[in-house]
Amino acid sequence: MKSKSKERRPVAVIAFGGNALLRPQDHGTQEEQFTLAWKATRWLVEIIHRGYELVIVHGNGPQVGNIMIQVEEAITKIPPQSLDVCVAQTEGSMGFMLQNQIRNRLNEEQLAKPVVTVLSEVEVSRDDPAFDNPSKPVGPYFTAYRANLLMQEQGWQMVEDAGRGWRKVVPSPPPKRILDVEVVKGLVDDGAVVIAAGGGGIPVYQDVGGYYRGVEAVIDKDYTASLLAQALNADLFIVLTQVPQVAENFGRPTQRWLAELPVSKAREMLEQHQFPPGSMGPKVRAAIQFVEACGKEVLITNAESLKDALARKGGTYIVPDRKEA
Repeated sequence: MKSKSKERRPVAVIAFGGNALLRPQDHGTQEEQFTLAWKATRWLVEIIHRGYELVIVHGNGPQVGNIMIQVEEAITKIPPQSLDVCVAQTEGSMGFMLQNQIRNRLNEEQLAKPVVTVLSEVEVSRDDPAFDNPSKPVGPYFTAYRANLLMQEQGWQMVEDAGRGWRKVVPSPPPKRILDVEVVKGLVDDGAVVIAAGGGGIPVYQDVGGYYRGVEAVIDKDYTASLLAQALNADLFIVLTQVPQVAENFGRPTQRWLAELPVSKAREMLEQHQFPPGSMGPKVRAAIQFVEACGKEVLITNAESLKDALARKGGTYIVPDRKEA
């Protein structure tokens, strides 16, 4: 006779930026990043204490930028690496730091759970309009002379950035699907804390022969996290940002913090340009995609407010529209 399958625990997917491990004021040493990873485990493990299985999606902007600076500095000694390979490097290095410190925190709190990092390829469409208009600056600043040389020799597209120098720009297409997402599902079902799709995932596309190829692009981690949360049918999707709540008329005299935001109102505010593309916009858009696909809630808050927000004493919950009686 078959044994009874174990009861499914609720699943939470959390997304946070790479600056959680590397702040602008930091030197960027490994020691600093391990310390910040340890601090992050305090609020990450709180989610487990609330009864959820935990899946983590981290950003990697500062870390990839540093790798690209290393590539440029060693250009005469070591062959350069493409952006997709740099993203893969950060998935491994940041995943190790988080995995190591989460394991230490779990051991300290006597929670027996495996922790694993999954190197995640995320498919994009090579025909996406984003490839016709690269707009995402990445990597170091170059002099006009060096930028001109790189544009001629490497075919890079570059832009002058606010008087600080020239930077490479790459496409930022939306994710289509996360390859091997079934592996992540299996690990979550087995009770593992899973770190996946770091930096939005390693961007790949499928060529006419059906082969997957890496491509120089940046995928927004909030959109990939939303896609992963949908694939896992997560019970809660958490997006961390720099403010405790989403606000209406942010930064204006009429600013109003929002504890709850129906998804239709969130879409309306997005269309009214209440949420800038470079900050809250992608987070709200990713939240809308999840709520409309799964009919469940998204919590947007900052790390400092997460514990209270999980108890519904803070943060902003983007929720399905209530049906009329």
